[in-house]
Amino acid sequence: MRVGVDGRSLAGSRGVAHYTSLLLQTLAERHPEDEWALFVSEAVSADRLAALTAAGNVRPCRHWVPSRVLFGAAALAGAPRIDRLLGGGLDVVWAPAPRPLALSAGVPLVLTVHDLSFEERPGDFTAYERLWHRLARPRRLTARASRVMVDAAVTRRALAERWGVAPARTAVVAPGVVRPARTPDPQTIEAMRRRRGLRRPYLLAVGALEPRKDPHLLVRAHARAVAEGLAADVVFAGEGRLAPRLRGPGVHVLGYVPDAELDVLYAGAVALVMPSRLEGFGWPPLDAIVRGTPAIVADLPVYDETLGDGALRVPVGDESALAAALVRIASDASLRERLVVAGRAAIEPLTWERAAAGAHAVLSQAAGA
Repeated sequence: MRVGVDGRSLAGSRGVAHYTSLLLQTLAERHPEDEWALFVSEAVSADRLAALTAAGNVRPCRHWVPSRVLFGAAALAGAPRIDRLLGGGLDVVWAPAPRPLALSAGVPLVLTVHDLSFEERPGDFTAYERLWHRLARPRRLTARASRVMVDAAVTRRALAERWGVAPARTAVVAPGVVRPARTPDPQTIEAMRRRRGLRRPYLLAVGALEPRKDPHLLVRAHARAVAEGLAADVVFAGEGRLAPRLRGPGVHVLGYVPDAELDVLYAGAVALVMPSRLEGFGWPPLDAIVRGTPAIVADLPVYDETLGDGALRVPVGDESALAAALVRIASDASLRERLVVAGRAAIEPLTWERAAAGAHAVLSQAAGA
């Protein structure tokens, strides 16, 4: 099977880049008989590209025109078509997220839709981001797709309710969770804390600093929890337009943190806190749990599928409940231990090998349709 892959998201550092990179890498390793023609932007890192091409059957392709110009034109004029940019002869094209895209008639498309935040919460996005969403025409792209992959059943239900996508066309392929080779030792954690100026215990938030993640709620809840006796700071590891506005005593905004240091941050935290208003999957609490750190999350349906009872949940947007949860988890070591044990059991099935098996089945079905 010759698969074309839209790899433009690989230039980023957010969840879609993580998903695309790890799933494609596992697919290529487990299916050496297949060829993966990968369209990448000019900004993808050499290290990421090297990891993807290590198996020998991923063949990257770049174009001399910047990808935003190229695919903006494709969305407006229907050309250039990604299958032709990749040399043609493709059995199927996989788009790991809805983006502006043109495709020749008759070429099967598998589209991954991670969530419908751009439709459910459009006000969370900038004017430029909303324009890009309109150019992507995600609803039309979903209708064009032979099969649609989603990370969780909650998104399959949303697609059926909002866009009338038949559940039979949609496959739930849960992403994996990376298990670290080893846990950072106390000396490594202490060295990181000194380097980052973290003198007190800390609660950690990981991810884009955007309205959907509700970082301001965490800042307010932290201030309330400190007034109630919490002796811990809050640390944000991530970038976004809300970063300059996250201020307060004991609030640290670190910006982008490389994966190696992020592992240490996870291991050294009292807990991971994720008060998002909407999530299609939500990696940070899962990543924290496999590193021995418990999680506090907003009570979203997706966590019924991934975490079960393996996290402390609070009602969405409830500042008082979140403050109480911060105090509780910081003061109760037995609770932290129970949450980690339950969380690890809940996420045990979430591996990239299992995800690759599910994705390959979907791609094969679409190619043979």
